[in-house]
Amino acid sequence: MSRLVFFDLDGTLIDRQAAFGEAVTNLCRTHALGADVEQWLHTELAARAHIDDFVRLRTVFGLEAPAAHLWQEYAVLVAAAATCRLDVLEGLTRLRAAAWTIGIVTNGASDIQRAKLTSTGLADLVDGVAVSGDLEIRKPNRHLFELGAAQCGVSLADGGWMVGDNPTGDIGGGHQVGLRTIWLRGRPWPDGLPAAHHVVDDVTDAITILLAETE
Repeated sequence: MSRLVFFDLDGTLIDRQAAFGEAVTNLCRTHALGADVEQWLHTELAARAHIDDFVRLRTVFGLEAPAAHLWQEYAVLVAAAATCRLDVLEGLTRLRAAAWTIGIVTNGASDIQRAKLTSTGLADLVDGVAVSGDLEIRKPNRHLFELGAAQCGVSLADGGWMVGDNPTGDIGGGHQVGLRTIWLRGRPWPDGLPAAHHVVDDVTDAITILLAETE
């Protein structure tokens, strides 16, 4: 089995919900936006965020600030709020020391996702990154996994692993490209989706499983 592992980003390596919530609150405070705007943003951006959301925000609330400006501010605030736990960073460092090739395959806007990778220190610990915004496709589309492999300088034909919290995007997507999978339990599991090879409660548990593969 190839020593290749892809990790999801949000909900796997970092806590997206905490970062996004803090960013929304700070954005609204900076622009003196009311509780109705803040609640709208919390609802609309809960699962994903895109510049189009801020175009709609201006329309719904009649804001004067350009959508592109609000989007850029939000991206900066999210990156500043994003954190990766020390034990996760240390686990990735151990994987690299054990000759693992580490990639990140994540859905999301390219500018925000890459900013989060830089601010958390994750960018220095991975060999390649594929963001859905790069190709305007999303997991479980196999082309995003192929881009991740290319960025890491490896081939999916050699196998590897996918670690993530989304049953369909991460586990289903990993299965369809021939990867073994580790699911971080939490979301409802869809009927008919093949089970992950391992189920864990924390990404550090997944790293422990991967390290055991090399012993």
